[in-house]
Amino acid sequence: MNKIDFDRYVDNYNDLLRRQTGFFSADESYFARYKVDIVRRLGTTEPQRILEYGCGIGRNIPFLREAFASAEVMGSDVSTKSIEVARAANPGVRFWTEGDAQGEQGEHGDFDLIFIAGVFHHVPPSERNGIAELLATRLRPRGTLVAFEHNPYNPITRKIVSECPYDKGVVLLKPRELRGLLVNAGLELLRQGYTLFFPPSLKALVRVERMLGWLPLGGQYWISACKR
Repeated sequence: MNKIDFDRYVDNYNDLLRRQTGFFSADESYFARYKVDIVRRLGTTEPQRILEYGCGIGRNIPFLREAFASAEVMGSDVSTKSIEVARAANPGVRFWTEGDAQGEQGEHGDFDLIFIAGVFHHVPPSERNGIAELLATRLRPRGTLVAFEHNPYNPITRKIVSECPYDKGVVLLKPRELRGLLVNAGLELLRQGYTLFFPPSLKALVRVERMLGWLPLGGQYWISACKR
C-alpha cells in the first residue's frame, strides 16, 4: 500500500467525511464525541497528560479537552498542513508534526493516555510494529493507550473505506492484528469492544450499544492497553 498524503485533503476533509458517513449521522462531530465518551468511561484514573497521535485537523481535540478538563491535551500528526489547521482551531493546545526535527522537543513522552482514532490502517503493514513501539515509549508506567479502528468484518465499513479518497488502497486491521501489535510493543491488553451499531437517530437502540460490545458486527472496534 502507498502512504496517503493527507496534506492534499486538509481543505475538504470535513466535506469528504460528511459525504461518506452522512447516511449514518448528519452531525459530523458525532464520530469524535462517541469515541471520546468510550475512553472517558474506560478510565480508572484521571490523566494529566494526553496525546492524540494522528490528530489530523484536530476534530477530536475539543472533546478530549471537555472530557478531561484537568488534563493537558496535545496532538501530533505526519501532515504538516493538518497540524497548522489543528493549531489554528484549538488555541492553547500544543501540536507537532511527527518526524519533524524542528518540532517541539521534550513533549514526546510521559503521557498518561494516548488516543488513536483510525490511524493504524493508514500505516503500511511493515511499519506498524514500529509505530506501536514508538507509542509504547511515550506512555508513563501504567499509562493507557486506546486505539480505534475500522471493523473489516462489517460490509458497510468496507464499502465506505473502498469509496473514500484518503482510504484508497489501505489495509484494514483485524482485531487480532492490532492486539498483536500492542503486545509485541510490550503493552498489556486491557479491554476490547465493538461499536457503531446504530445511527444516533435510533436513540432507543443506541442505548443498548454498550451491551453489544462483544458482537463483532459494529462499524468500528477499540482496544485498550497499558504500559507494564
